[in-house]
Amino acid sequence: GGCWHQCCPGRNNACWAAGAHRARCYCDSYCERTGDCCEDYHAACRRAAVGCAVGPWGPWSGCSSLCGVGSKARSRQVTIPPRHGGEPCPDLKQRRGCLGEHPTCGTAK
Repeated sequence: GGCWHQCCPGRNNACWAAGAHRARCYCDSYCERTGDCCEDYHAACRRAAVGCAVGPWGPWSGCSSLCGVGSKARSRQVTIPPRHGGEPCPDLKQRRGCLGEHPTCGTAK
């Protein structure tokens, strides 16, 4: 048995084949960490691996609070999804704190 028929990204216990002496060997990208990859894993899966690619960050949103402490967010899109056990995608969203300073804030005090 071997990985020629399937390669899975991440950790996937259903992604295995029968190895030597009827033991299971794995074809998921996590097998590299656990050391239980099938013999043909690198030839069958890593050669075809495509890592995730993302676009640039979008602009920060406005502050969620008009007056006082709030948060801003921004995001980016996946341009090429990971395939065949390639590198997973990095974070697609970011959030940071902000202080709302709308002109009406002073009159509320």
